[in-house]
Amino acid sequence: MECRLGCGACCIAPSISSLKKAANVRCEYLNAQNLCSIFGKPERPKVCSDFKADKDTCGSNNEQAMANLIYLEAVT
Repeated sequence: MECRLGCGACCIAPSISSLKKAANVRCEYLNAQNLCSIFGKPERPKVCSDFKADKDTCGSNNEQAMANLIYLEAVT
Protein backbone atom coordinates (compact mmCIF):
# COMPACT_ATOMS: atom_id res chain seq x y z
CA MET A 1 0.00 0.00 0.00
CA GLU A 2 1.12 3.56 -0.59
CA CYS A 3 1.67 5.77 2.44
CA ARG A 4 -1.10 8.33 2.99
CA LEU A 5 0.73 11.65 2.72
CA GLY A 6 -0.04 13.86 5.69
CA CYS A 7 -0.99 11.00 8.01
CA GLY A 8 2.06 11.20 10.29
CA ALA A 9 0.97 8.35 12.58
CA CYS A 10 4.29 6.54 12.14
CA CYS A 11 6.06 9.74 13.23
CA ILE A 12 3.93 10.22 16.33
CA ALA A 13 2.80 6.91 17.85
CA PRO A 14 6.01 4.86 18.10
CA SER A 15 9.08 5.64 20.13
CA ILE A 16 12.21 6.23 18.05
CA SER A 17 15.19 5.58 20.28
CA SER A 18 17.80 6.90 17.83
CA LEU A 19 16.04 10.30 18.00
CA LYS A 20 15.32 9.99 21.74
CA LYS A 21 11.63 10.36 20.79
CA ALA A 22 9.07 9.02 23.21
CA ALA A 23 5.91 7.24 22.08
CA ASN A 24 2.88 9.44 21.32
CA VAL A 25 5.04 12.53 20.84
CA ARG A 26 5.45 14.26 17.47
CA CYS A 27 8.84 13.72 15.91
CA GLU A 28 10.84 16.93 15.75
CA TYR A 29 11.20 16.41 11.99
CA LEU A 30 7.46 16.16 11.32
CA ASN A 31 6.37 19.42 9.73
CA ALA A 32 3.00 21.20 9.93
CA GLN A 33 1.73 19.19 6.95
CA ASN A 34 2.66 15.94 8.75
CA LEU A 35 5.49 15.26 6.31
CA CYS A 36 9.01 14.24 7.29
CA SER A 37 11.45 17.09 6.73
CA ILE A 38 14.40 14.66 6.55
CA PHE A 39 12.76 12.12 4.22
CA GLY A 40 15.37 10.76 1.81
CA LYS A 41 18.25 12.37 3.70
CA PRO A 42 21.11 10.41 5.26
CA GLU A 43 20.25 11.63 8.76
CA ARG A 44 16.84 9.94 8.63
CA PRO A 45 16.95 6.97 11.04
CA LYS A 46 17.05 3.50 9.52
CA VAL A 47 13.99 2.46 11.53
CA CYS A 48 12.04 5.21 9.76
CA SER A 49 13.35 4.29 6.32
CA ASP A 50 12.55 0.62 6.93
CA PHE A 51 8.91 1.27 7.90
CA LYS A 52 6.55 0.27 5.09
CA ALA A 53 2.88 1.19 5.16
CA ASP A 54 0.51 -1.76 4.95
CA LYS A 55 -3.21 -2.27 5.41
CA ASP A 56 -2.82 -4.23 8.69
CA THR A 57 -0.76 -1.48 10.30
CA CYS A 58 -2.20 1.64 8.73
CA GLY A 59 -5.85 0.65 8.31
CA SER A 60 -8.03 2.62 5.95
CA ASN A 61 -7.64 6.08 7.50
CA ASN A 62 -5.30 8.16 9.66
CA GLU A 63 -7.25 7.50 12.87
CA GLN A 64 -6.96 3.73 12.41
CA ALA A 65 -3.26 4.08 11.70
CA MET A 66 -2.73 6.01 14.92
CA ALA A 67 -4.75 3.53 16.98
CA ASN A 68 -2.96 0.53 15.46
CA LEU A 69 0.49 2.01 15.96
CA ILE A 70 -0.28 3.07 19.56
CA TYR A 71 -1.43 -0.49 20.26
CA LEU A 72 1.67 -2.02 18.65
CA GLU A 73 3.93 0.31 20.61
CA ALA A 74 2.22 -0.72 23.85
CA VAL A 75 2.54 -4.47 23.26
CA THR A 76 6.14 -4.49 22.06
